[in-house]
Amino acid sequence: MAETQAGALGPLVGAIDQGTSSTRFLVFNANTSELLSHHQVEIQQKFPKEGWVEQDPKEILQSVYECVERTCEKLNQLNVDIANIKAVGVSNQRETTVVWDKLTGEPLHNAIVWLDLRTQPTVERLLKRIPGQNKSFIKSRTGLPLSTYFSAVKLRWLLDNVPKVKQAVLDRRALFGTIDSWVIWSLTGGKDGGIHCTDVTNASRTMLFNIHLLEWDEELCKFFEIPMEILPKVRSSSEIYGLMSSGALTGVPISGCLGDQSAALVGQMCFKDGQAKNTYGTGCFLLCNTGQKPAFSEHGLLTTVAYKLGREKPVYYALEGSVAIAGAVVRWLRDNLGIAKSSDEVEKLAAAVGTSYGCYFVPAFSGLYAPYWEPSARGIICGLTQFTNKNHIAFAALEAVCFQTREILDAMNKDCGIPLSQLQVDGGMTNNKILMQLQADILCIPVVKPSMPETTALGAAMAAGAAEGVGVWSLNLDDLTAVTNECFEPKINPEESEYRYSRWKKAVKKSMGWETSEPQGDGETSIFCSLPLGFFIMSSLLMLIGAKYISGNCK
Repeated sequence: MAETQAGALGPLVGAIDQGTSSTRFLVFNANTSELLSHHQVEIQQKFPKEGWVEQDPKEILQSVYECVERTCEKLNQLNVDIANIKAVGVSNQRETTVVWDKLTGEPLHNAIVWLDLRTQPTVERLLKRIPGQNKSFIKSRTGLPLSTYFSAVKLRWLLDNVPKVKQAVLDRRALFGTIDSWVIWSLTGGKDGGIHCTDVTNASRTMLFNIHLLEWDEELCKFFEIPMEILPKVRSSSEIYGLMSSGALTGVPISGCLGDQSAALVGQMCFKDGQAKNTYGTGCFLLCNTGQKPAFSEHGLLTTVAYKLGREKPVYYALEGSVAIAGAVVRWLRDNLGIAKSSDEVEKLAAAVGTSYGCYFVPAFSGLYAPYWEPSARGIICGLTQFTNKNHIAFAALEAVCFQTREILDAMNKDCGIPLSQLQVDGGMTNNKILMQLQADILCIPVVKPSMPETTALGAAMAAGAAEGVGVWSLNLDDLTAVTNECFEPKINPEESEYRYSRWKKAVKKSMGWETSEPQGDGETSIFCSLPLGFFIMSSLLMLIGAKYISGNCK
């Protein structure tokens, strides 16, 4: 952006994009949707035990403050007056659960991240209380199956296992929220009058929210034994919640809030029934707008609130296919296996061979989400030969993201009845051209990527700018800026695509059923939990000692 244009920019809108891997603050021109500046800070994930995933809520909050301040500094360097920032929107990783003390402002435990599996025993215990152990018992009200994925069971675990949380609830000091609630409460004053709220899209991911009545469900709260007084007030996705209480943007209204996948749906301008988008982030999420009535899936998809862009505006719903591990598999190759130093290097490794050479990777690190909802699955790499090297594994990892998308797209097409003719995509992984071409080849339809891929943040900015009392961003379809796109066409024949997909499905079956029993209290599995195995090991040791004794006596 040329400095000479800075004075004629018009109103600006900021967006906090708090994701699983990083936090960003981005500033857009409300008239043109142009991204002017941004700053990003990576967030640490903690893995205290196998299957556990946590983050520090204070680190998340500090990253938000840092991103806002650094972006404002960059705008000042461009001679852009930050007084033109008229509103701020929030987009966030969904389901991740925080409980904090409203008197001190301190978190009472690390945030339990949406990927976390520690609540499987909680799910199994709750399931026994449901007639017929029907996981869809809750689905008619919430659109969700009973799963470790959603917030209610994470909150239940905290109440059952963290004395500080239990005591704070008894003392009426505890507040619960997903990341949006924690961030908005803190930015609007925290312990000194912060606003405790969430929006309909985030509330719909808790298993406590009635998506028909658009309110917390008293019967569900009783089922999960969650005290309703700790829940945030549910608001629309576009209204003024409160004002920034400190920093460079003090006094600026926070007026937009959407879970990250709903924000991307808005940012991709999927406002019509049947329009869909797929976001490639830590996970992979395909959402299809189903209009003003919720549609329920017969093929493993979720029903969720898409958005409600104003207090008096109608609510829109979506069908969603959720994949737990997408970009996270690239991070795993980098951090756990060390076969690459960066995400870009993974792309180069894959490009160097252009094939997995029959190697298939099922990254079921947190079980399988849609369409299987199989918590017993674990990650596998199969089809290995002596010829297989790190390049083939890198290619197989990218291919796995595409195969998982194919599975949820197939389910979406069956539920909607009309197959998608192209797939609109966004998210950080879409910068990987190998991945995008692979996706087109495996789906056998064009993949369309916007030239400005920051659609999640854009959606949050649009909601904030359009809020009543702000009014700097029009959401009328005729007023929305046309988006330029890059299109990836399929380059392989459908027969080859189907062959590779069938092999992938075979690998998926082999990933299931790995975790079949509850871990011990310390999270470790004892070899003696299996009597035959323990007996075998002990008898073998006795035989070895006996043999040495006999051998010594024979000398």
